[in-house]
Amino acid sequence: MEGIKMVTIGGGSSYTPELVEGLIQRYHELPVRELWLVDIPEGAEKLNMVGALAKRMVKRAGVPVDIYLSLDREEALRDADFVTTQIRVGLLEARAKDEAIPLKYEVIGQETNGPGGLFKGLRTIPVVLDICKDMEKLCPDAWLINFSNPAGMVTEAVLHYSNITKTVGLCNVPIGMERGIAELLQVEPNRVRIDFAGLNHMVYGLEVYLDGMAVKEQVLEKLVHSRDGITMKNIVDLGWEKEFIQALNLLPCPYHRYYYQTSKMLDEEKKDFEAKGSRAQVVKELEKELFEMYRDPELDVKPPQLKERGGAYYSEAACNLINSIYNDKRDIQPVNVRNNGAIKSIPDESAVEVSCIITKDGPKPITLGDLPVAVRGLVQQIKSFERVAAEAAVTGDYQKALLAMTINPLVPSDTIAKEILDEMLEAHKEYLPLFFTKVR
Repeated sequence: MEGIKMVTIGGGSSYTPELVEGLIQRYHELPVRELWLVDIPEGAEKLNMVGALAKRMVKRAGVPVDIYLSLDREEALRDADFVTTQIRVGLLEARAKDEAIPLKYEVIGQETNGPGGLFKGLRTIPVVLDICKDMEKLCPDAWLINFSNPAGMVTEAVLHYSNITKTVGLCNVPIGMERGIAELLQVEPNRVRIDFAGLNHMVYGLEVYLDGMAVKEQVLEKLVHSRDGITMKNIVDLGWEKEFIQALNLLPCPYHRYYYQTSKMLDEEKKDFEAKGSRAQVVKELEKELFEMYRDPELDVKPPQLKERGGAYYSEAACNLINSIYNDKRDIQPVNVRNNGAIKSIPDESAVEVSCIITKDGPKPITLGDLPVAVRGLVQQIKSFERVAAEAAVTGDYQKALLAMTINPLVPSDTIAKEILDEMLEAHKEYLPLFFTKVR
């Protein structure tokens, strides 16, 4: 049949209208024939609400996309062309634990960094690898586009522990950084491009271009003097020390604040937790409001309030990538892929987040040499953490999990690492069967 079959696992997510909007806007060159939205039984109510809104959106737009809702992953995956994953194992209740428990030990509690990032990876990787097994049987030629966090660690696991080679990890941070720079320079977004290199949520801008001209120094100067820095809804902007940014001579991503401003970010987290609870609790309230809107049978567009959810530019990043693969556009986009020599000091077989040329055969990493010595060690340390954490996730090995926790730079000691690990293992026991199927 003509057209594309696309499957979104985690289709009941509040983000899905972003994806649907992106597909509608690109239908003239990205002809999605079928969009299957898949979820688990616990997410059936949300899936039905999101699915009904998606159907109203395509009807309003007048595009011939058939929307299917399913709780049967195998039924949905058969003969798919593109599979996107946007899952949250344990739902927002698990995220709340990831954020709250580390704070008890004076450690950053964040969903993709530190102990929280480790545990999100431990819960998510086995589920994504099960999806990969289904894809091997039902749609072996499909592209897997993973948006589930921690995207870098998940991509690492898929590359090492599955037979799915057509896989790309995706994040909205780089596109958000480019949009932030465009606002800083007061220009249209399509005039700005950044050379990205590093890891997911640990990526640096090596150079910034405006209309093809290098402007990094001017951008860094504006960045330290601007009241509105480049950040995200879930990361407080504390500004940067001018001399530090000048010495770094790279554009940091919002998540670097956890590593370069650890004590200040911890203080902010504790204050926010006392005042409003965890970010998960804030998101729960936002989602409650969003799903009330989605329930309205008159709503047939993506509501503007979705921007508050923290996933800005998700559809743009996801749909741009799929569009460029499908149409062999050979444009440049930052994605998570196998390194293949793009960054000299990272193993070739490891996942990196780097600017790539997007072709019909997938992303081709642009060789950028090596990272500056000032940031190389931190990136390598996080890559070591991701590698060990992925191994722990697929084996259920307690000692590997402890090692991963301890080598993470946000955890101060092996003793604290063990205390946090033990408490979080017990808290997430339901979603970590591999760690509890044998006596430790």
